[in-house]
Amino acid sequence: MNIQLNFINLSNDQNNSDVLIFAKNIADIENANHIAWTVIKNCGQGDSHPFVYPIDSSIGASDSWGNYTPQFPVNQGEAFEMVLTKSGDQLRTVGVTHNPNAIELLNNLNRGAINAYVYKSGRLFASKSNLAPGQKAVFQFNPTIWIGVASQVEQGEVLNSAIISEINTEISLFGIRSADIVMTGGGSGPDAKEFQFMLQNVVM
Repeated sequence: MNIQLNFINLSNDQNNSDVLIFAKNIADIENANHIAWTVIKNCGQGDSHPFVYPIDSSIGASDSWGNYTPQFPVNQGEAFEMVLTKSGDQLRTVGVTHNPNAIELLNNLNRGAINAYVYKSGRLFASKSNLAPGQKAVFQFNPTIWIGVASQVEQGEVLNSAIISEINTEISLFGIRSADIVMTGGGSGPDAKEFQFMLQNVVM
């Protein structure tokens, strides 16, 4: 079941800050790309921004020749591979993974690196770059999101380590059907406070 979320800006922010939402691939924390999955812009004081965290995901890949596969629905425990067919490089399912909570994508080409992608709501959610032949991307996600204030971040781009280190609010969505995410804090001068994000009006 999809989770209905509603971001509400109750902060004292006067800088029209962007709010960034992303996930962490716990199967490959050190090497996986963290992606700006959702960026909320121009959400003024008192405004809200509804969005959906879907349970379902899709998977795709691109090859070293600049080709992109379609997005295929994928569930936890499913494995895919990129292979060379008579028509060219194609992505196909190959069964189940050893870890029932993970998603795997193997580069089974004889030559050429690939990039692996996971999407939610049709938007890039996670990726792993430059997989050489024989290498595998493994994706696994807790039902959590990371949220914080960022600047000059565009939806779908890879986040640098500086941005990731500044965002330390993790929100668990486990068992939740809907909730408000309320942002407080901000301001300027001696009265300025750190931004905080809290769940309210939670429906389990």
